[in-house]
Amino acid sequence: MAVVEVRDMVKTYNSVHAVDGVSFTVEKGAVFGLLGPNGAGKTTIIESLVGLRRPDSGTLSVLGHDPVRSPTPVREKVGVQLQVTSLFPRIRVVEALSLFAALYPRTQDPDGLLKRVGLEGKRRAAAQSLSGGEKQRLALALALINDPELVFLDEPSAGVDPLGRRAIWEIIRELQSAGKTVFLTTHLMDEAEKLCDEVLFLDRGKCVAKGPPGELISRREAENLDDLYVKLMQGSGA
Repeated sequence: MAVVEVRDMVKTYNSVHAVDGVSFTVEKGAVFGLLGPNGAGKTTIIESLVGLRRPDSGTLSVLGHDPVRSPTPVREKVGVQLQVTSLFPRIRVVEALSLFAALYPRTQDPDGLLKRVGLEGKRRAAAQSLSGGEKQRLALALALINDPELVFLDEPSAGVDPLGRRAIWEIIRELQSAGKTVFLTTHLMDEAEKLCDEVLFLDRGKCVAKGPPGELISRREAENLDDLYVKLMQGSGA
């Protein structure tokens, strides 16, 4: 069953086609990777799927709902970690989780989530005092506070050290094992290769390749996903 469906999506800013006729589906329980260089259109697609932007044309469906016309049922059942998470300057870590929990009818225990992301020792710390990697892990915890069916993670490992990155990978695997669906963007091709059931490569708003990582690597005679990325971007003129 598809939990995300995108058909012929177009989004233009002035004369720039940020997303230019992109179509894809994401099946329930999958880890789906949206890959490509900066400015390829990845964040625009995620922001449209969670109702923060309105496409110029095309159709979107998330968990059976239009995220623009019916945002409430979508937001109740999805978790979102965007590239930047803005919080009140003096809010403490546990306070941030409690605040987010108050927004949803169904939530998880804040302390349990902090332990899950390795921040139990920072429970009373000011969120602004956290390191870059710790802020990413807090953002992940905030994205999971409502026990979502579908989780959007926009570069969750950015600025995270190798140990923290492996911890995030394990959480993503746990989410999939629990039947959740994960929609991931990343610049780390080893991350995508290890985690994703299917990937879609974007460049300049267009899809340049789509499929399971192993099949794409074999089809393009690449050594790995990193090598495939280079071949695709060079071939598309990036």
